Amino acid sequence: MVGDLAQMHRFGLIRLYLLIYKMASATLRRRLHHGDVDGRKYERYDATDSETLSEPLLGSSSTDNSRNEYIEERTLEDIWEEERKRQQVHWTLIFSQLIAQWAQWIAKIVFGSGSLVGRFLSLPTFGQIGTGGRLLPPPLSMLQEERLRNIKRRIEIPFDGSRMEHQDALRQLWRLAYPQRELPPLKSELWKEMGWQGTDPSTDFRGGGYISLENLIFFAKTYPESFQRLLHKQDGTRAEWEYPFAVAGINISFMLAQMLDLQSGKPSTIAGIRFLGFLEEDEMAFDNLYCIAFQMMDAQWLARRASYMEFNDVLKSTRAQLERELALDDVSSITDLPAFNLLYK
Repeated sequence: MVGDLAQMHRFGLIRLYLLIYKMASATLRRRLHHGDVDGRKYERYDATDSETLSEPLLGSSSTDNSRNEYIEERTLEDIWEEERKRQQVHWTLIFSQLIAQWAQWIAKIVFGSGSLVGRFLSLPTFGQIGTGGRLLPPPLSMLQEERLRNIKRRIEIPFDGSRMEHQDALRQLWRLAYPQRELPPLKSELWKEMGWQGTDPSTDFRGGGYISLENLIFFAKTYPESFQRLLHKQDGTRAEWEYPFAVAGINISFMLAQMLDLQSGKPSTIAGIRFLGFLEEDEMAFDNLYCIAFQMMDAQWLARRASYMEFNDVLKSTRAQLERELALDDVSSITDLPAFNLLYK
């Protein structure tokens, strides 16, 4: 009987998803028909009460010398193409959020403790509840344990500007970012063009550690088009005072380590436990998730029409959205996340 109920429940969910999809499509068509495509009704997103960064993301400098300025003549065709891409990113972000919210709403209705199906199928998705209301992670395979230890080890390594390995990594990042340009000294005004706050990038790492530099290099090598578009702020209508690319990347690494609970013994948050599952098939799950988070952050930035002083709010919204996507039942790998579709290879 339980099997029959589960099958009926599955067919019911499919019909409900189809109904929601039709309603969303109709709403979108009406909005496009009436020209309501500027996204103003959706430009604010709820942020969870996540921990604030122990190190400020952006310095308190009163100047905007760290901003990149790219001035070029644009034709009318270029302007229309830019607007089309901005709208594409905007609506992709909105629908990824709606999907996450609908899934949570459906789960509460169908699997609520008072529902018939919930009483029969009340198996925990992410693990048992431990002391203090925190989740207990499921048993890990030897491979997952090894990869988790490796990530923890990477997180604990501080950036050391005196180490040749770390200096070489900075040089590698420059070559990936600007393959046609000459490599500058490790202390140069040119580093500000990449979004470092001073002439010496080593002073900007703070709590981000060496892993944040590894994340930037991985992003540039694995998703070069997305990396270049974010570095040069090519998508959408940009703010007068933009976030500095490199420093933003450092703090995204730090935010992810907090969100995934990687600085504790074993992750005990929903996002952290879901991440442990990714490690079974993806050794670079943290780095791939970093790329998604960076792209998602920029999409949030554009949707909110944010400026420099709003960056921490955008980062909190990004974390909240990423946590919602990681909580979706049908996500078993990095590529299943709705926001993965924002990335360009």
